[in-house]
Amino acid sequence: MTSPQVHLVEEGMREGLQIESADISVDEKLRLLDALSRTGLKTIVVGSYVSPKWCPQMADTEELVARMRPADGVTYTALALNRRGRERMLAQSPPLSERAGAGRTLVHLCDVFAQRNTNRTQQQEIAAWEGVVADAVAHGTTEATIALNAAWGSNWTGDVAEETRLDLLEAQHQLWTDAGIPVTRVWLGDPMGWNLPHVVERHLRNIMERWPSITTFHLHLHDARGAALLSAYSALRVLTSEHTLVLDTSIGGMGGCPYCGHGRITRMIPTEDVVDLLEELGVKTGVDLPALIEAAHVAESVVGHPLWGHVSKAGPRPRGNDLYAMDMPFVETEEQAQHFRLGPTVYEGALSPWKSPITSPMRSQ
Repeated sequence: MTSPQVHLVEEGMREGLQIESADISVDEKLRLLDALSRTGLKTIVVGSYVSPKWCPQMADTEELVARMRPADGVTYTALALNRRGRERMLAQSPPLSERAGAGRTLVHLCDVFAQRNTNRTQQQEIAAWEGVVADAVAHGTTEATIALNAAWGSNWTGDVAEETRLDLLEAQHQLWTDAGIPVTRVWLGDPMGWNLPHVVERHLRNIMERWPSITTFHLHLHDARGAALLSAYSALRVLTSEHTLVLDTSIGGMGGCPYCGHGRITRMIPTEDVVDLLEELGVKTGVDLPALIEAAHVAESVVGHPLWGHVSKAGPRPRGNDLYAMDMPFVETEEQAQHFRLGPTVYEGALSPWKSPITSPMRSQ
């Protein structure tokens, strides 16, 4: 498999915590942010500058950023949805960095969700494109991103046809082309978990064929129906070494939008699971997987309930000195399964029917 370059964007501090309890303290958020900063992740979204009335979980973003301890080599970003939000974000930049892709047009493919999520209709979003392009020209923007949200379907309006996706990307692409700004990126969001691997793969192939100048594909996939990691794998299969795949992921898989209809169950790709998969596929991430697993357990402590990652529960595939002890007793509970990181004390006293030590020519010890 000729894989694309892969860049992970950690969304647990923003997409994850925005659907968790508003009572989580800044001290606890900093504990999670510090754990994530030690993993080797290169981009971490720390929060969002939005109305505390509608998203009280993000009301302390300014305090969080003021107190954060940035790690070398990590880019910290935040989400801002309007002019006031951008002003607040810029006032804290640095330590924050502005997110790439200022030259970007976007449309939701569900008019109902657009109104629920942004208080704007789909037609109002489309009408705003010309102003966005004009502003980008005035600021000397040299590259552009075209974007779709609710790209694969909606809990209120159902499936989206491939022709609709391509037509709305074409309309955006033409505006940028007419302005003399090349389109090099596409952003595809799926807030309601409608992604399916074969549909994602077909859509990416069509984009590659129609617009070869697009070399960066940014996927924001939610996992409400369990297909997000499969869809990310499909993207890895179809893109080549000439492309960059940006994946938004979240520690423990936490994440969700209160406007989409299934809250915390919306979830995202667990960061630890995708790092494990990428490394097994030979795609180097630069991420310390054991440190990431520890961060997942910190995240569970911070939010106060179990999260949904798999590798943090079962551990990576053991090899070499990490192979399991052949004489270990029965392991039945989730707590006992943590022996891979906590040692054999977690299964002390468990049933052990072996009458003599187990040996095997397949193992030296």
